[in-house]
Amino acid sequence: MDTSAYAFAHGVRHTRETLDGWQRNPGAVVGRWVTGSAAAAGGLLAAVWVVASLDNRYSRFLQLQPPFAVGDIGDVLHVLRSNLLVLALHGMACVAGFIAGSSLPMQAEHHKGVSRWLHEHGGRLAIGFVVLATTFSLSAQAYLIGHTLAGISNFLQVSPALLLLCVLPHAIPELIALFLPLAAWILASRNGEWEQLLAATLVTVAIAVPVLVVAAFIEVYVSPHLFEAVTHLHPPIVRHSEGWTVIIR
Repeated sequence: MDTSAYAFAHGVRHTRETLDGWQRNPGAVVGRWVTGSAAAAGGLLAAVWVVASLDNRYSRFLQLQPPFAVGDIGDVLHVLRSNLLVLALHGMACVAGFIAGSSLPMQAEHHKGVSRWLHEHGGRLAIGFVVLATTFSLSAQAYLIGHTLAGISNFLQVSPALLLLCVLPHAIPELIALFLPLAAWILASRNGEWEQLLAATLVTVAIAVPVLVVAAFIEVYVSPHLFEAVTHLHPPIVRHSEGWTVIIR
């Protein structure tokens, strides 16, 4: 058996062993992931609020669509499609961590020079790349979402905190589900448990998908009612901006 085939067989075997081990105490394993994911979600929401609170330079016209107006099944599918794409990217980061930290070092002795160095240090390189990519992604999301929230807040004349409150029922489970693979990745890499990442990918994605489906339905059918109840705004919404009268129905 060549080295690549052996590494693959080793990975599959260790994944099965990991899944069997987790079945003895699944709550503790999932609980660690959820805690880490919730911390990331909370940090992102807090950053969005800070950006929105500081950015009051413009108004953004509001489109009456979820989560500000009740939608339909097409809106559910649109939200779900976007979230599944993000989940797939996070899951691929987990798989890449498994390959870099577990499979590549096993093949290092069969390579020389730069190739061998890359195989030996693949885990550390993967950590650095994912940390940088995740930091950039979260920072960009915090700014873009916060900037959008600020514009909507200024247009509606409703505080950013109040608008954030309206989206929490779907945003919290949605973000926690999306960050689950990254939380598993970080915990495994900190403990040097690279062999567990393939199993972690399977479990976190299996948990996240139904949560994202429920969150999409909440965003389309529940959050709009909370928006109306909290802000007391309902169509038609009339606002004056730069000499123009804007009516949103």
